[in-house]
Amino acid sequence: MKRGIEYAISHYAISWRRIAAMIERYWYLLRSSWPRLLELVYFPAVQMLMWGFLQLYLSQNAGFFARAGGTFIGAVLLWDILFRGQLGFSVSFLEEMWSRNLANLMISPLKPIEFVLAMMAMSIVRLLIGMVPVSLLAIGFFGFNLYGMGLALAVFFLNLILTSWAVGILVSGVIMRNGLGAENLAWTIMFLLMPLTCVYYPAAVLPPWLQVVAWSLPPTYVFEGMRALILRQEFRPDLMVEAFALNVIYFGASVLVFLELLKSARRAGSLLQTGE
Repeated sequence: MKRGIEYAISHYAISWRRIAAMIERYWYLLRSSWPRLLELVYFPAVQMLMWGFLQLYLSQNAGFFARAGGTFIGAVLLWDILFRGQLGFSVSFLEEMWSRNLANLMISPLKPIEFVLAMMAMSIVRLLIGMVPVSLLAIGFFGFNLYGMGLALAVFFLNLILTSWAVGILVSGVIMRNGLGAENLAWTIMFLLMPLTCVYYPAAVLPPWLQVVAWSLPPTYVFEGMRALILRQEFRPDLMVEAFALNVIYFGASVLVFLELLKSARRAGSLLQTGE
């Protein structure tokens, strides 16, 4: 009985040292390549500048946009949190697929949950490297201070990063089971969701049947909350609570699906066949 309890504890206990080792591995990969670091800043900066200058032009020619202030820039920056959070998670996983190292990790003492936690941590590292300079550019070019949202920004960030992790975990599981032939999902899946999460427009403009789908996605609540904050200086905690509840459900489901796909990949031998 005692041995059984000791085995269960050792089998299910999380090792923070193994998680830290995986984070260190990804950090070395990231810092050893300046193009990788540049890419984290380049695309968010280009998108922010493009939408920022568009909004600047419209604000000079339309009363609504003059009142709207930073809705476009805020939407761009929050969208990048969502997109870059998912991409940062998925790229860390793809690094193992590209180097054909996934099978080695899965036969090591590293537990799947530790692997997932390490990739979650690296998604935040990658996200911060890209978003901090871009948010400062938004202040310098357009006077839009994302950090001026205060506590609301922290709640927005929490909900968006949870959604990005849920999608990243699910996509990683699909790629692990089906090989690099499914790699494009890592780069495109968020853009498939983009029209439904109402990044640049309120959910009310969608057809009624599509609004039901939109309100089933946590980011919709975040972007609606962002517009309420910027346009009416009103923070909507009810939207954030609903988004968080949905995130808990989706995140838990994505972890369960990932573990099932891992079992399936082991049975099918997919971990040893990481090609197309």
